Order: sequence, then C-alpha cells, then structure tokens
Amino acid sequence: MWAFIGQHWRDGIEILVLAFCIYQLYRAFRATRGAQILVGLGFILVALALITELFDFEVIGWIITRSAAVLAFALLVIFQPELRNGLARLGGSRIFSFSSKRRLAFVERLADAVAMLSKKRIGALFAIQRDISLKEQLDTGVVLDAQFTPELAMSVFFPKSPLHDGGMIIADDRVAGAACVFPVTEREMQDRSTGLRHRAAIGLTERTDAMAIVVSEETGSISICENGRLERNLTEKQFRERLSAIFFSSPNLNPNETETVEKLDRQDPLSPSGNRDLVSD
Repeated sequence: MWAFIGQHWRDGIEILVLAFCIYQLYRAFRATRGAQILVGLGFILVALALITELFDFEVIGWIITRSAAVLAFALLVIFQPELRNGLARLGGSRIFSFSSKRRLAFVERLADAVAMLSKKRIGALFAIQRDISLKEQLDTGVVLDAQFTPELAMSVFFPKSPLHDGGMIIADDRVAGAACVFPVTEREMQDRSTGLRHRAAIGLTERTDAMAIVVSEETGSISICENGRLERNLTEKQFRERLSAIFFSSPNLNPNETETVEKLDRQDPLSPSGNRDLVSD
C-alpha cells in the first residue's frame, strides 16, 4: 500500500485540484443563463457522439472533431459575462480606502439613514463602491458628489422625489450619484417575493465587488448583499453589527480601529441626529 501511495500521490493531488476547480466553476455558473446553455450544448454533443458511434457516421464525426477549436472560442463568447465577473471578484479587495476615523463616522451616518428609512418604510437601494469602479452605473443616473448624510438619503428616496427611483452610489464616504440603474441578476430566484431592488442588488454585486444595501418599501426590512449573496430581514442591531464586520474586518486592524468597532457596537439604536422626524407620518 505504501508503495502504491508513493508512486501515485501526485495523481491524488491532481484529482483534488481538478475537483476544486470544477466545484468553483459550478459555484460560478449555477443558476445562470450560461449554465442552461452549457447543459443544452453538452446534451447535444453527447447525443451526436453516441449517434456517430452507433451508426458510424464518418461525416458527422469529422465535423465534431474539426469544430473543437471553434467550439472553444464560442464558449468564451457565451460565458464572457460569467468569466469577467469571476475574474473581477478574484482580483478584488474588501478593504475600503478611507481612514478608520472617517469610516466610523460614515458607518454611523449610514446606519442611522437606513434605520430611519426602515422605520418610515421608504424603499431604498445603496451601492458602496470598493475597488471596482461603478462609473458605468453612475453614468445612468444623476451625478451629485455630496457628503452622505441621513437627511440627504431621506430626501433622495422620499416617494415621488425625482431621484427616488433607482440606486444611490457611494464612493468612500461621499454620494457619487443617485437614480442609477443597476443590472438585474439573471439567476432564477427560488423566492418569488424577491423584488426588483433586491434583484438589482444581487446583479450588481455579482458583477462587481461592491456592497449593496436594500430597504424594502413594503415591509421596511433591511437587507445586505455581497458577492451575489443576499442577507434579508436584518434587525437594526444585526445590521449595525454586519456593517462593523464589513468595514472594520481588515487583517491589519490596529488597536485604535478595534476601539472604533466596539464604539459602534455599543452605541444606541439611533444617534441624536437620527431622532428627528424628517418625514411626517
């Protein structure tokens, strides 16, 4: 047995590497339109190969053999969106560029704004830019370049406001634009109650490394979306804890930044600036 292991241990490692790569491909392509195309194409190729072998069709066999290079190029074209999104996530970083002190102040304002929107049941969609630029989505909306405040968020997403229908893009701690159109996910959603805002949040985070926050207009529930994964129905406390984990979970976190995380976790549900009723009931 030891002789067999000593002779074939490289084969075992190769099998594990291939299995890992196949599993990652499955995770990247499952529930996408590309996966359905791949299944259909694979079924056609298997059927043609069986028929060719069974009836000894020389012409069809020659065509299948010679079209392998063309088929490989066609697969690159078909799966171009999935390949681009996967490579973008592979090279992306989860670290935000601005300092920890500014980050703490921004996270507090963002948490207050989302809590106020949830309390009033005002639908909202935020996109927090990271390393991958959201200029393509920003060009579909209105450029603002303003400091983010709860008052500004309430004004933008107030029903019948000119900018309420769309998403708000935040770069660092400033509002880059509003009324932006985000790509909607092409995945088949098991939960049919998933609204357009949530689908747009999933679609954006599938294509970029951005983080999306959604406030439901019907229920006021809060959701966070990262890498195409949606966390729904968060309480205000859970939402603040998730923001702390996302914005301050850097491996290079120093003691001062650790104190800012604890400060955010200990604060009251609403800061004094968030207690004011900006919108009447």
